Amino acid sequence: MKLSRFYPVFDSSQWIARLVPLGIKLVQLRIKDKPQSHIRAEILKAKEICEKHGCTLVINDYWRLAIELGCDWIHLGQEDLDSADMAQIKEANIKVGVSTHDLEELLRAYQLEPDYIALGPVYPTILKKMKWHQQGLGRVTEWKEKMADTPLVAIGGMSVERAEGAFAAGADIVAAVTDITLNKNPEQRIIEWLEACDITVNREFVQDFANQNAQQEESA
Repeated sequence: MKLSRFYPVFDSSQWIARLVPLGIKLVQLRIKDKPQSHIRAEILKAKEICEKHGCTLVINDYWRLAIELGCDWIHLGQEDLDSADMAQIKEANIKVGVSTHDLEELLRAYQLEPDYIALGPVYPTILKKMKWHQQGLGRVTEWKEKMADTPLVAIGGMSVERAEGAFAAGADIVAAVTDITLNKNPEQRIIEWLEACDITVNREFVQDFANQNAQQEESA
């Protein structure tokens, strides 16, 4: 299955419910430091929404819950790989994406035959503190040359304006986080992303959203 070129990452099912209907076809649910009961409920909500809208859902880290709840994809960081049972994950027919930041991590990931490899941060990011400096577009090209047919995800400081450069450098997919969630108009930003990545926008949903906003403004 060919993955969508646009890959937003959200920390709640609320974001997914709000934005996936616009036309997103690939999304990651990344929740940190919450109780298992909360995470389980969020995965189930996100899974229901994504199935309704034909969107591929990727679960960050929680591979045991992903197996239990019948999810199709997980994303693992390098620390996650230390404890993940890859044999059990493969047996469950779950597809896997892996984060990488340097050549050693790339080689480790590649040996696992993942379904995509993510490289980051391509640009400086405020999402989390990292010991790695920005990789730059040159590293994107270098990574892609080493990866053969494995899809490459560019992540870290990505924006609509930077997406074209990442694709030109060799990225197959561009992931975005704060460019959307910190934007004053996340819906409009998603539309810009979808258009930049040649993905069909759900215009009916966009119009419904606009009508709802207009009604709220009139009643305010």
